[in-house]
Amino acid sequence: MKVVAYSIKPFEKEFLSKANQKKHEITLISNPLSLETAIYAEGKDAVVVFTNDDVSEKVIDKLAGLGIKYIATRSAGTDHIDRVAAGQHGIKVANVPFYSPEAIAEHAVALAFALNRNLIKADTHSHHFNFTNNGLMGFNFAGKTVGIIGLGNTGLAVAAIFKGLGCRVIGYDLDFPKDNTLVEHVPLPDLYASSDIISLHVPLNDGTRHIINQISLQQMKDGVMLINTSRGPLIKTTDVIRAIYSGKVGYLGLDVYEFEKGLFFEDHEKDAVKDELLEELMNFDNVLITPHQAYLTREALQGIADQTIKNLDLWQQNKCVGKACACANSCQVPKTLPQI
Repeated sequence: MKVVAYSIKPFEKEFLSKANQKKHEITLISNPLSLETAIYAEGKDAVVVFTNDDVSEKVIDKLAGLGIKYIATRSAGTDHIDRVAAGQHGIKVANVPFYSPEAIAEHAVALAFALNRNLIKADTHSHHFNFTNNGLMGFNFAGKTVGIIGLGNTGLAVAAIFKGLGCRVIGYDLDFPKDNTLVEHVPLPDLYASSDIISLHVPLNDGTRHIINQISLQQMKDGVMLINTSRGPLIKTTDVIRAIYSGKVGYLGLDVYEFEKGLFFEDHEKDAVKDELLEELMNFDNVLITPHQAYLTREALQGIADQTIKNLDLWQQNKCVGKACACANSCQVPKTLPQI
Protein backbone atom coordinates (compact mmCIF):
# COMPACT_ATOMS: atom_id res chain seq x y z
CA MET A 1 0.00 0.00 0.00
CA LYS A 2 1.26 3.49 -0.86
CA VAL A 3 0.94 5.83 2.08
CA VAL A 4 1.86 9.36 3.11
CA ALA A 5 2.18 10.06 6.85
CA TYR A 6 1.74 13.65 7.98
CA SER A 7 3.04 15.51 11.05
CA ILE A 8 5.84 13.01 11.60
CA LYS A 9 8.24 13.97 14.37
CA PRO A 10 11.86 12.77 14.22
CA PHE A 11 11.38 10.51 17.25
CA GLU A 12 8.53 8.61 15.55
CA LYS A 13 10.50 7.35 12.57
CA GLU A 14 12.29 4.44 14.26
CA PHE A 15 9.05 3.09 15.69
CA LEU A 16 7.17 3.25 12.39
CA SER A 17 10.10 1.66 10.57
CA LYS A 18 10.26 -1.18 13.09
CA ALA A 19 6.53 -1.77 12.81
CA ASN A 20 6.37 -1.52 9.03
CA GLN A 21 9.26 -3.84 8.14
CA LYS A 22 9.12 -2.40 4.57
CA LYS A 23 5.65 -3.89 3.99
CA HIS A 24 4.16 -0.58 2.89
CA GLU A 25 5.65 2.24 0.85
CA ILE A 26 5.34 5.05 3.38
CA THR A 27 6.42 8.63 2.75
CA LEU A 28 7.08 10.43 6.03
CA ILE A 29 6.68 14.21 6.06
CA SER A 30 6.82 16.69 8.91
CA ASN A 31 4.16 18.99 7.45
CA PRO A 32 0.69 18.80 8.98
CA LEU A 33 -2.16 17.84 6.68
CA SER A 34 -4.02 20.85 5.30
CA LEU A 35 -5.69 21.97 2.08
CA GLU A 36 -2.26 23.03 0.84
CA THR A 37 -0.35 19.87 1.80
CA ALA A 38 -3.06 17.41 0.76
CA ILE A 39 -1.41 17.35 -2.67
CA TYR A 40 1.34 15.14 -1.20
CA ALA A 41 -1.28 12.38 -1.07
CA GLU A 42 -1.58 12.23 -4.84
CA GLY A 43 -0.96 8.69 -6.08
CA LYS A 44 -1.31 7.23 -2.58
CA ASP A 45 -3.86 4.77 -1.19
CA ALA A 46 -3.91 6.04 2.38
CA VAL A 47 -2.93 8.93 4.61
CA VAL A 48 -1.73 8.62 8.19
CA VAL A 49 -2.51 11.62 10.37
CA PHE A 50 -2.22 12.93 13.92
CA THR A 51 -4.40 15.04 16.20
CA ASN A 52 -3.07 18.39 14.96
CA ASP A 53 -3.86 17.64 11.30
CA ASP A 54 -6.74 19.27 9.45
CA VAL A 55 -8.97 16.41 8.38
CA SER A 56 -12.05 18.54 7.86
CA GLU A 57 -14.68 18.13 5.16
CA LYS A 58 -12.86 20.33 2.65
CA VAL A 59 -9.59 18.47 3.13
CA ILE A 60 -11.33 15.11 2.86
CA ASP A 61 -13.03 16.23 -0.36
CA LYS A 62 -9.60 17.03 -1.76
CA LEU A 63 -8.13 13.73 -0.55
CA ALA A 64 -11.00 11.84 -2.16
CA GLY A 65 -10.34 13.64 -5.43
CA LEU A 66 -6.73 12.46 -5.20
CA GLY A 67 -7.87 8.84 -4.84
CA ILE A 68 -7.37 8.33 -1.10
CA LYS A 69 -9.36 5.36 0.21
CA TYR A 70 -8.15 5.17 3.82
CA ILE A 71 -7.33 7.50 6.71
CA ALA A 72 -5.45 6.11 9.72
CA THR A 73 -4.91 8.35 12.73
CA ARG A 74 -2.09 7.79 15.20
CA SER A 75 -4.40 8.56 18.11
CA ALA A 76 -7.31 7.16 20.06
CA GLY A 77 -9.51 10.20 19.49
CA THR A 78 -10.95 10.97 16.05
CA ASP A 79 -12.52 14.34 16.80
CA HIS A 80 -10.12 15.98 14.32
CA ILE A 81 -11.58 13.89 11.47
CA ASP A 82 -14.90 14.60 9.75
CA ARG A 83 -15.96 10.96 9.71
CA VAL A 84 -19.27 11.73 8.03
CA ALA A 85 -17.48 13.40 5.12
CA ALA A 86 -15.12 10.43 4.91
CA GLY A 87 -18.07 8.04 4.85
CA GLN A 88 -19.75 9.98 2.07
CA HIS A 89 -16.67 9.41 -0.06
CA GLY A 90 -16.38 5.76 0.96
CA ILE A 91 -13.11 6.49 2.78
CA LYS A 92 -12.49 4.16 5.70
CA VAL A 93 -11.12 5.56 8.94
CA ALA A 94 -9.18 3.78 11.69
CA ASN A 95 -7.73 4.88 14.99
CA VAL A 96 -5.51 3.38 17.68
CA PRO A 97 -8.20 2.29 20.18
CA PHE A 98 -5.74 2.11 23.05
CA TYR A 99 -2.00 2.20 23.56
CA SER A 100 -0.01 1.97 26.75
CA PRO A 101 -2.70 3.48 28.99
CA GLU A 102 -0.04 3.56 31.70
CA ALA A 103 1.80 6.27 29.76
CA ILE A 104 -1.13 8.69 29.92
CA ALA A 105 -2.03 7.66 33.46
CA GLU A 106 1.47 8.16 34.80
CA HIS A 107 1.67 11.61 33.22
CA ALA A 108 -1.67 12.61 34.75
CA VAL A 109 -0.46 11.58 38.18
CA ALA A 110 2.91 13.27 37.57
CA LEU A 111 1.07 16.53 36.93
CA ALA A 112 -0.82 16.06 40.20
CA PHE A 113 2.37 15.37 42.15
CA ALA A 114 4.25 18.30 40.65
CA LEU A 115 1.38 20.70 41.35
CA ASN A 116 0.82 19.48 44.90
CA ARG A 117 4.45 19.62 45.97
CA ASN A 118 5.28 22.80 44.02
CA LEU A 119 8.12 21.02 42.24
CA ILE A 120 8.48 23.56 39.42
CA LYS A 121 8.67 26.48 41.86
CA ALA A 122 11.07 24.56 44.14
CA ASP A 123 13.35 23.68 41.22
CA THR A 124 13.37 27.30 40.00
CA HIS A 125 14.20 28.57 43.48
CA SER A 126 16.97 25.99 43.91
CA HIS A 127 18.55 26.99 40.62
CA HIS A 128 18.83 30.49 42.08
CA PHE A 129 20.29 29.07 45.31
CA ASN A 130 17.13 29.95 47.21
CA PHE A 131 16.66 26.94 49.47
CA THR A 132 13.92 28.25 51.72
CA ASN A 133 10.72 26.23 52.07
CA ASN A 134 8.40 29.21 51.89
CA GLY A 135 5.41 28.70 49.59
CA LEU A 136 6.14 25.02 48.97
CA MET A 137 3.64 23.33 51.28
CA GLY A 138 1.55 20.53 49.80
CA PHE A 139 -0.76 17.83 51.10
CA ASN A 140 -0.78 14.06 51.50
CA PHE A 141 -2.57 12.18 48.74
CA ALA A 142 -3.38 9.39 51.18
CA GLY A 143 -6.93 9.82 52.42
CA LYS A 144 -7.97 12.23 49.67
CA THR A 145 -10.86 11.56 47.29
CA VAL A 146 -10.01 11.30 43.60
CA GLY A 147 -12.80 11.57 41.03
CA ILE A 148 -12.17 10.05 37.60
CA ILE A 149 -14.46 10.97 34.72
CA GLY A 150 -14.16 8.28 32.05
CA LEU A 151 -13.23 4.73 33.02
CA GLY A 152 -11.69 3.27 29.92
CA ASN A 153 -8.22 1.75 29.93
CA THR A 154 -6.50 5.00 30.91
CA GLY A 155 -9.04 6.01 33.53
CA LEU A 156 -8.68 2.63 35.24
CA ALA A 157 -4.88 2.90 35.08
CA VAL A 158 -5.11 6.27 36.83
CA ALA A 159 -7.46 4.75 39.40
CA ALA A 160 -4.95 1.99 40.18
CA ILE A 161 -2.17 4.49 40.86
CA PHE A 162 -4.24 6.73 43.12
CA LYS A 163 -5.66 3.67 44.89
CA GLY A 164 -2.10 2.58 45.61
CA LEU A 165 -1.44 5.97 47.18
CA GLY A 166 -4.22 5.37 49.69
CA CYS A 167 -6.84 7.55 48.02
CA ARG A 168 -10.55 6.94 47.90
CA VAL A 169 -11.27 6.63 44.17
CA ILE A 170 -14.71 7.44 42.79
CA GLY A 171 -15.70 7.55 39.15
CA TYR A 172 -18.34 8.25 36.56
CA ASP A 173 -18.83 6.66 33.17
CA LEU A 174 -21.90 6.06 31.02
CA ASP A 175 -20.65 2.50 30.58
CA PHE A 176 -19.26 1.78 34.02
CA PRO A 177 -16.87 -1.23 33.88
CA LYS A 178 -18.20 -4.43 35.38
CA ASP A 179 -16.23 -6.50 37.90
CA ASN A 180 -14.40 -3.32 38.90
CA THR A 181 -12.82 -3.28 42.36
CA LEU A 182 -10.86 -0.04 42.06
CA VAL A 183 -13.52 2.61 41.62
CA GLU A 184 -16.73 3.44 43.45
CA HIS A 185 -19.44 4.41 40.96
CA VAL A 186 -21.12 7.74 41.76
CA PRO A 187 -23.37 10.20 39.88
CA LEU A 188 -21.49 13.05 38.25
CA PRO A 189 -22.80 15.75 40.64
CA ASP A 190 -21.63 13.64 43.59
CA LEU A 191 -18.21 13.26 42.00
CA TYR A 192 -17.91 17.02 41.60
CA ALA A 193 -18.99 17.67 45.19
CA SER A 194 -16.81 15.01 46.84
CA SER A 195 -13.53 15.06 44.95
CA ASP A 196 -10.32 16.75 46.07
CA ILE A 197 -8.76 15.83 42.72
CA ILE A 198 -10.60 15.35 39.41
CA SER A 199 -8.96 13.71 36.38
CA LEU A 200 -10.57 13.68 32.91
CA HIS A 201 -10.35 10.60 30.67
CA VAL A 202 -13.15 10.80 28.12
CA PRO A 203 -13.11 11.32 24.35
CA LEU A 204 -14.22 14.63 22.86
CA ASN A 205 -17.71 14.61 21.41
CA ASP A 206 -20.87 16.70 21.56
CA GLY A 207 -21.69 15.27 24.98
CA THR A 208 -18.31 15.94 26.57
CA ARG A 209 -17.30 19.27 25.01
CA HIS A 210 -17.00 21.82 27.84
CA ILE A 211 -18.04 19.24 30.42
CA ILE A 212 -16.00 21.41 32.77
CA ASN A 213 -17.73 24.78 32.71
CA GLN A 214 -19.05 27.43 35.06
CA ILE A 215 -21.93 25.22 36.21
CA SER A 216 -19.88 22.09 36.90
CA LEU A 217 -17.10 24.13 38.52
CA GLN A 218 -19.58 25.66 40.96
CA GLN A 219 -20.43 22.15 42.19
CA MET A 220 -16.80 21.36 43.09
CA LYS A 221 -14.94 21.81 46.35
CA ASP A 222 -13.08 25.06 46.87
CA GLY A 223 -9.43 24.53 45.95
CA VAL A 224 -10.08 21.41 43.83
CA MET A 225 -7.24 20.00 41.72
CA LEU A 226 -8.22 19.51 38.07
CA ILE A 227 -6.16 17.36 35.68
CA ASN A 228 -6.77 17.00 31.93
CA THR A 229 -4.66 14.70 29.75
CA SER A 230 -7.46 13.84 27.31
CA ARG A 231 -8.74 16.62 25.03
CA GLY A 232 -8.46 20.37 25.50
CA PRO A 233 -12.08 21.32 24.72
CA LEU A 234 -13.35 19.19 27.61
CA ILE A 235 -12.63 22.35 29.63
CA LYS A 236 -14.05 25.78 28.84
CA THR A 237 -10.88 27.78 29.36
CA THR A 238 -12.46 31.12 30.17
CA ASP A 239 -14.58 29.52 32.89
CA VAL A 240 -11.66 27.70 34.50
CA ILE A 241 -9.57 30.90 34.52
CA ARG A 242 -12.32 32.65 36.47
CA ALA A 243 -12.43 29.65 38.82
CA ILE A 244 -8.68 29.96 39.46
CA TYR A 245 -9.02 33.64 40.30
CA SER A 246 -11.85 32.88 42.73
CA GLY A 247 -9.99 30.01 44.39
CA LYS A 248 -12.55 27.41 43.31
CA VAL A 249 -9.78 25.69 41.33
CA GLY A 250 -6.67 25.45 43.49
CA TYR A 251 -4.52 23.49 41.03
CA LEU A 252 -4.77 22.98 37.27
CA GLY A 253 -2.68 20.47 35.33
CA LEU A 254 -3.07 20.42 31.56
CA ASP A 255 -1.38 18.31 28.92
CA VAL A 256 -3.96 19.54 26.41
CA TYR A 257 -5.47 22.95 25.72
CA GLU A 258 -8.77 24.02 24.22
CA PHE A 259 -7.11 26.02 21.44
CA GLU A 260 -3.96 23.96 20.93
CA LYS A 261 -4.55 23.21 17.24
CA GLY A 262 -1.80 24.87 15.23
CA LEU A 263 0.04 25.67 18.45
CA PHE A 264 1.10 22.51 20.26
CA PHE A 265 3.76 20.21 18.75
CA GLU A 266 5.54 23.24 17.27
CA ASP A 267 8.01 25.88 18.49
CA HIS A 268 6.28 29.26 18.80
CA GLU A 269 8.83 30.92 21.09
CA LYS A 270 9.63 33.65 18.58
CA ASP A 271 6.04 34.42 17.61
CA ALA A 272 5.35 38.15 17.96
CA VAL A 273 1.79 37.48 19.09
CA LYS A 274 1.05 34.74 21.63
CA ASP A 275 -2.21 33.04 22.59
CA GLU A 276 -3.58 35.42 25.24
CA LEU A 277 -5.61 32.84 27.17
CA LEU A 278 -2.66 30.47 27.33
CA GLU A 279 -0.39 33.27 28.51
CA GLU A 280 -2.89 34.13 31.23
CA LEU A 281 -2.97 30.51 32.37
CA MET A 282 0.82 30.35 32.47
CA ASN A 283 0.95 33.37 34.76
CA PHE A 284 -0.65 31.37 37.59
CA ASP A 285 1.74 29.64 40.00
CA ASN A 286 -0.81 26.86 40.53
CA VAL A 287 -1.11 25.95 36.84
CA LEU A 288 1.16 23.44 35.11
CA ILE A 289 1.00 22.98 31.35
CA THR A 290 2.83 20.39 29.26
CA PRO A 291 2.71 20.26 25.42
CA HIS A 292 0.49 17.22 24.76
CA GLN A 293 3.27 14.83 25.71
CA ALA A 294 1.46 12.30 27.90
CA TYR A 295 1.73 9.72 25.10
CA LEU A 296 5.46 10.27 24.74
CA THR A 297 7.02 7.05 26.02
CA ARG A 298 8.88 4.44 24.02
CA GLU A 299 6.25 1.85 24.86
CA ALA A 300 3.35 4.06 23.78
CA LEU A 301 5.04 5.17 20.55
CA GLN A 302 5.75 1.58 19.55
CA GLY A 303 2.18 0.59 20.36
CA ILE A 304 0.83 3.43 18.23
CA ALA A 305 3.11 2.50 15.34
CA ASP A 306 2.26 -1.21 15.58
CA GLN A 307 -1.50 -0.57 15.49
CA THR A 308 -1.18 1.95 12.66
CA ILE A 309 0.69 -0.54 10.51
CA LYS A 310 -1.76 -3.29 11.49
CA ASN A 311 -4.61 -1.09 10.24
CA LEU A 312 -2.83 -0.70 6.90
CA ASP A 313 -2.16 -4.45 6.75
CA LEU A 314 -5.83 -5.30 7.24
CA TRP A 315 -7.00 -2.77 4.68
CA GLN A 316 -4.53 -4.18 2.17
CA GLN A 317 -6.12 -7.59 2.78
CA ASN A 318 -9.59 -6.07 2.27
CA LYS A 319 -10.44 -6.81 5.88
CA CYS A 320 -12.17 -4.68 8.50
CA VAL A 321 -9.95 -3.15 11.16
CA GLY A 322 -12.07 -4.47 14.05
CA LYS A 323 -11.99 -2.39 17.23
CA ALA A 324 -9.89 0.23 15.44
CA CYS A 325 -12.75 0.93 13.02
CA ALA A 326 -13.86 4.54 13.33
CA CYS A 327 -15.74 4.83 10.06
CA ALA A 328 -18.99 6.63 9.46
CA ASN A 329 -21.50 5.47 6.83
CA SER A 330 -18.92 3.38 4.98
CA CYS A 331 -18.80 0.71 7.67
CA GLN A 332 -20.31 -0.16 11.02
CA VAL A 333 -19.82 2.56 13.63
CA PRO A 334 -19.58 1.76 17.35
CA LYS A 335 -22.07 3.68 19.51
CA THR A 336 -19.24 5.41 21.31
CA LEU A 337 -15.52 5.48 20.71
CA PRO A 338 -13.33 3.86 23.37
CA GLN A 339 -12.47 6.11 26.29
CA ILE A 340 -8.92 7.34 26.20
